[in-house]
Amino acid sequence: MAAPGIAMDSNHQSNCKLNKTEKKFLRKQIKARHTLLRHEGIETVSYATQILVVANGGLGNSVSRNQLLPVLEKLGQVDALLMPPSKPYSFVRYKTVEESKKAYVTLNGKEIVDDLGQRIILYLNYVEKAQWKELGLQAFPPGLKVVEEVISSEDEKLLLESINWTEDKDNQNFQKSLKHRRVKHFGYEFHYENNNVDKDKPLPGGLPDICDSILEKWLKEGVIKHKPDQLTVNQYEPGHGIPAHIDTHSAFEDEIISLSLGSEIVMDFKHPDGVTVPVMLPRRSLLVMTGESRYLWTHGITPRKFDTVQASKGHKSGIITHDVGDLTLNKRGVRTSFTFRKVRQTPCNCSYPLVCDSQMKEPPPSFPENDKEASQLEQEYVHRVYEEIAGHFSSTRHTPWPCIVEFLKALPHGSLVADIGCGNGKYLGINKELYMIGCDRSQNLVDICRERQFQTFVCDALSVPIRSGSCDACISIAVIHHFATPERRVAALQELVRLLRPGGKALIYVWAMEQEYNKKKSKYLRENRTSPEKKEISSDTSVQEMFVEQTPGIGNQDSACSVPSINDVQNGRCNSKKGANSKLPIHTNRTSFYSQDLLVPWHLKGNPGKEKSIEPFGPVGTHDASPVFHRYYHVFCEGELEAACQTLRDVSILQSYYDQGNWCVILQKVSSSL
Repeated sequence: MAAPGIAMDSNHQSNCKLNKTEKKFLRKQIKARHTLLRHEGIETVSYATQILVVANGGLGNSVSRNQLLPVLEKLGQVDALLMPPSKPYSFVRYKTVEESKKAYVTLNGKEIVDDLGQRIILYLNYVEKAQWKELGLQAFPPGLKVVEEVISSEDEKLLLESINWTEDKDNQNFQKSLKHRRVKHFGYEFHYENNNVDKDKPLPGGLPDICDSILEKWLKEGVIKHKPDQLTVNQYEPGHGIPAHIDTHSAFEDEIISLSLGSEIVMDFKHPDGVTVPVMLPRRSLLVMTGESRYLWTHGITPRKFDTVQASKGHKSGIITHDVGDLTLNKRGVRTSFTFRKVRQTPCNCSYPLVCDSQMKEPPPSFPENDKEASQLEQEYVHRVYEEIAGHFSSTRHTPWPCIVEFLKALPHGSLVADIGCGNGKYLGINKELYMIGCDRSQNLVDICRERQFQTFVCDALSVPIRSGSCDACISIAVIHHFATPERRVAALQELVRLLRPGGKALIYVWAMEQEYNKKKSKYLRENRTSPEKKEISSDTSVQEMFVEQTPGIGNQDSACSVPSINDVQNGRCNSKKGANSKLPIHTNRTSFYSQDLLVPWHLKGNPGKEKSIEPFGPVGTHDASPVFHRYYHVFCEGELEAACQTLRDVSILQSYYDQGNWCVILQKVSSSL
């Protein structure tokens, strides 16, 4: 229901006595104004302009262009409706200020139903200009193509009917479906525990008969170059997806093709340097991946019920550009994909040796099975790496996190505080009223601290050469997650407690498995390395100037994480999926985590060192020529850090919270430990 007469200028408000409903609305409108300024930097004005920002009326609120535009057009001639991707607001510019004023009064407090059937209330405010971040020009990943209408609707129907999802479990070809989607394999079964196939155990029956004639037709027409011998069929309900991944190099040949049936979908392709390219795959289209797009870029489907698409293109294939004047929502349907591959019989010799399991000089390390292996893993994939990247790492660590600053500034003047794992000393000079000392395992990072006149020394966080009970407080920021076993992580926590005097406090931060929490993405996921530039429109801008030209340039599997118990921590069972001799997965930067124990790439910028010869990530001329190092991490599930702290002696947990992709605990020592 609309609230006419409530949206009024400040002078009118001061001369009128508002009723309870009007006061409530006004509070919500002011809150929307403050939220836009605080989180998005959008400054509203108190006087009427042609441009309105419509809070709650955005693609991020499941409000589509087709839904919002007719509502706005009833109040006047709309010059432009700008809907930034994933944002809970939009901008509308009317032809005249009078039309904008009419919309402001009429629509403020108006209740509409979004595309999910939920009721939402719009809050409008005037702005002088609209601004948003616009991604740079994008192109298809090299080696990627999409062929539209590659089969007829009749063939689509036959293919869908050929898959029996209710097959008898006694059938020798029966396969279990995954947690978030139904799946069947033909030719060879794909094993998700090691992302490979057993080349010596083909499945009986081969590929479905109907596929043979279709594949022969594509070969004849030149759509594909090789006839596949393995098929994976996935069925996705709206809201389901698949994690970003690269098909195992050693398992399959170069060409991988995927047929979309039943519904269209937006698939995200991501380069290791963070560039993401969303591509529309129309119904009955064939995705063909070869070369760089197959071997280097990950591909995945974000689990959601709506995709952001180009309003003008409909369901045609292509890159989803960030032209905010042409974006809308498209409701997903049930999609079935037929992904065809040819099983590789010889080792892969692609041009991407650093990500190729066949060519890696040193294969990814396995999960450590004892303390000795864990120590070796940390030496190679934590200590050595930070020595190599110290300078570049330090240049990226300059902004203190507010909650840590708050903790340090709340300590009594004269407190002795130890920063265990201090890195470049970012927190050592925050509070001049404290006596702060820092230590780190990296000599090069400690040297950087000393250049900044901080009191620091080199040591291991498991054995800190400070007298027991001598510190009023300790901080451990982004350190504990580098220890490779539960026992070593608990030992590092116990060492912090040893340093504290009775009553002393420790603040601990670790990286969280949950990079999207309470429906909000962490800064890690939101950051994009494509250097987005800020675009804006004002009341003086012509309609043509509002829209950014988008000219293309040249250019894992299901997992779960449950809250662990204290026994889980003590016994080393924190739901991190491991198998005998299983290798640590390599994470794709700026994506969600699908394993708790993993290697995270660091792309070294600048001169890596005169005496060091480091291979680039890809071949000459590709997207990224920077050296890549891999750091070991154990990302913590919700409750896991708190459970680990509960195993410690003489400790009381004062606070446990989530902060921008990290799990955090403040604990206090309650008595002296032996």
